[in-house]
Amino acid sequence: MRYTTKSGDTFDIIAKENLGKEKYAKELMQANKEYIEFVIFPAGIELELPEIDEESSSGKQAPPWRD
Repeated sequence: MRYTTKSGDTFDIIAKENLGKEKYAKELMQANKEYIEFVIFPAGIELELPEIDEESSSGKQAPPWRD
């Protein structure tokens, strides 16, 4: 599935609105490594939304920028 960014979007906002929880920002970043340098997105970037397996995703890890 694809998502087209709106001006001001961030990985965690996109994850919460499209994948259900902010904790999936890491998976979203991994699926879109070419855009990893963006903190705040401009409008019009096409991102791939990863398939999330709720059972295998522990959600206990902090997003990569908090390491």
